[in-house]
Amino acid sequence: MSDAKIRLYVDQPLGPGQAVRLSVDQAHYLVGVMRLAVGAPVLLFNGSDGEWRAALAEAGKRGAVAVCEALTRPLVLPPDLWLAFAPIKKARTDFIVEKAVELGVRRILPVQTRHTNSERIRQDRLQAHAVEAAEQCGATYVPEVTELQPLDRLLATWPDGRQLYWCDEAAAGQPTAIGGQPGPAAILIGPEGGFAETEAKRLRGMPGVHALSLGPRILRADTAAVAAITLWQAAHGDWR
Repeated sequence: MSDAKIRLYVDQPLGPGQAVRLSVDQAHYLVGVMRLAVGAPVLLFNGSDGEWRAALAEAGKRGAVAVCEALTRPLVLPPDLWLAFAPIKKARTDFIVEKAVELGVRRILPVQTRHTNSERIRQDRLQAHAVEAAEQCGATYVPEVTELQPLDRLLATWPDGRQLYWCDEAAAGQPTAIGGQPGPAAILIGPEGGFAETEAKRLRGMPGVHALSLGPRILRADTAAVAAITLWQAAHGDWR
């Protein structure tokens, strides 16, 4: 089964003998770019049915159909970790989404804080980046990227039992350690301008919130996201 080198995400059911009509873009990539022909193997996943080896039954530049032959890997969910972050410049926001998928999170939540520079996002574009990252890194699950929402609203509806690790730039230089217990959790990364004092005060007063230092230097938001996820994964996630 190692002869199948290309992985594609499809929004269709997968199972033995299931025929999957690929999108026009996917067909163009397989046939027009990669020069695959009928019978060529591909790997398909949809975020719920695992990864399947399929063979091309139709192969044209404007359309292609692949038929599932065998399950290659079952669905593996990442740990129940969310990433909430304030969007920054376009390319760096893309980077955060891509690395969050690679490192293993279950949900990605852009939030609007007092000092957030970006007032809007393209949720569909960020979701597409999440799909591409999952295709590349071998994940069988694609995290949902939610619409941008105010931080106040997110905190007002915060679910009981989900710990929140708040990356506090004011804690730079303090010992870096992940507290709390294994279980549902989230990481919160602030904007380049930092959290407003009212936001910081609210976070400090919430139960189940852990202020997290990321070392002796103040990190950029995209670097902080990678560092914080890595720390949590090593302590409580599936890296142990």
